[in-house]
Amino acid sequence: MSRRKPHVEEHPDETWLLPYSDLLTLLLALFIVMFSISNIDKEKYASLSRQFSIIFSEGGGILEDGSLIIPLDELQQNNTIEDEMMMQIKESIDREIKNRGYSENFKTVLNKEGLEIAIQEVVLFNSGEAEILQSMHPLLKEIAHILKKLDNDIKVVGHTDNVPIHTEKYRSNWDLSAMRAINVMHFMVEQGGLAQERFSIQGYGEFAPKYDNSTEEGRAKNRRVEIFVARKYPLANEG
Repeated sequence: MSRRKPHVEEHPDETWLLPYSDLLTLLLALFIVMFSISNIDKEKYASLSRQFSIIFSEGGGILEDGSLIIPLDELQQNNTIEDEMMMQIKESIDREIKNRGYSENFKTVLNKEGLEIAIQEVVLFNSGEAEILQSMHPLLKEIAHILKKLDNDIKVVGHTDNVPIHTEKYRSNWDLSAMRAINVMHFMVEQGGLAQERFSIQGYGEFAPKYDNSTEEGRAKNRRVEIFVARKYPLANEG
């Protein structure tokens, strides 16, 4: 008597479910992206599209504003234009300083970070005070007028020497340096007409000297306010 082989139940092949589930996931992702695009600003979307077209057709450069990549040739062009503008602005400010007889009390420097205008305390404030002297108003207004040609960010930085101060107004050199920077910033905005959103301030007190605080000449140069115009585009590497 023969034995019948046990019947093995066959199951249908279900491997097709894996690519199907992947397809559903992709469709869901596409739907989310399309929904998001339909709700963003049209101008931003158009700009984004242009940037991606440039990236894929011409190749990218460095990050601009920490977000989109701009082409290297466009970056170099922007850098050249900005550098030439900053040089012209420096020359204009230098002429104003010289014509008004303040060459010994101002120093302008153009470097890879931007344009720095350093003003010594002796022409800007009374000793231990933060109110801007009236005699300096015309020149500061003219500097602000020249800086209107750019829309770059501006940082105003206050510095003192290392002689301690403690008065009813100012508890320390930090307080004095910060208030001097604030007052120069307010003047450039309110009297000079520069946009307030461009500005930031810092007060270093005695802790960022450029000169020797052991001499009177060095201390006098350390008591200063710096107006720093930052570059938008870094200088191209040389060599």
